[in-house]
Amino acid sequence: MAATTGQLGLVTPTQGTLSGTWGDTVNNGITEYVNIAIAGTLTFTGDGAITLTNTTGDASATNIGSTTAQYMIIRVTGTLTTAKVITAPSYSKIYMVENAPTGGIVTLTASGQTGVSVAVGEECFVYFNGTDYVKVSSSLLTALTGTLGVANGGTGLTAGTSGGILAYTATGTLASSAALAQNKVVIGGGAGVVPSTTTLLGTAAAVTSGNFIQAVGYADTVTALGNTGTAINLDVTSGNVFTATLTGNAVITLRYPIATGSSSFTLVLTNDGTAGRTVSWAGGSFLWPGGAAALSRTTAANAVDVWFFFTNNGGTTWYGAIPMKNLIA
Repeated sequence: MAATTGQLGLVTPTQGTLSGTWGDTVNNGITEYVNIAIAGTLTFTGDGAITLTNTTGDASATNIGSTTAQYMIIRVTGTLTTAKVITAPSYSKIYMVENAPTGGIVTLTASGQTGVSVAVGEECFVYFNGTDYVKVSSSLLTALTGTLGVANGGTGLTAGTSGGILAYTATGTLASSAALAQNKVVIGGGAGVVPSTTTLLGTAAAVTSGNFIQAVGYADTVTALGNTGTAINLDVTSGNVFTATLTGNAVITLRYPIATGSSSFTLVLTNDGTAGRTVSWAGGSFLWPGGAAALSRTTAANAVDVWFFFTNNGGTTWYGAIPMKNLIA
């Protein structure tokens, strides 16, 4: 007679038995099961709980089925609308699980246990630890020591600099920068050069409470609007300083201040060679010094006035003034 033994349920022929059926029994009960235990893939598609059970071959058939537990690889495909639970036998067994569907997680568990979750797109090894199934990778990573190479997801470093940061070098490996200076700004060093810190912007001494940022060597953005004609738009977010030449009786519309906080800008407005042109403003309500309905500006040919505008409510109200007038070369 033939019996089965061990976790894989392999046939163990009894001495002197299986006359005339020995080859079929060995092939069906040993060879085929060793094959699926090492390289066999069991595929499940879509929703539905699965319970895996051991099967046993005999002289007439392998009896390997769609829920045979001795397979090495379990692959889930299709579409999952809920977590798919696969219950495996409670014995020492390792599986490679691939969760390759669209949708939910796959849980591999021993009967009555919580099991291990495999995320969508994840591939991992799991094994039975005497109570439940757990990920092999979790156990290995906790014991990992030494240097893990970049190709394997590591840094390739044996040590780093305290207070430094990691960056790719020209050869594509990770390196640690020198310690970054306290309260400074990190700047890029260019291709293959680790970042560093700069004193271009730094925190200055406390003022009343807290710190402020001290700018050094800053510059305003100048936007040239060109000739105004009879109408022109001034988009506040385009710069801090604007220049324009008044070439007609123009309406200048202020647009796109920031919605919260404040916006301000300077306009250098130059008259063309024709004296007496007029300018008016649109894009909100305008308030001028002394409650004037409009500002007295220089209308002489080729004269320059410097205007200043400020809003603290998203352009609903603009405050304006001409701090410098009649600038003629």
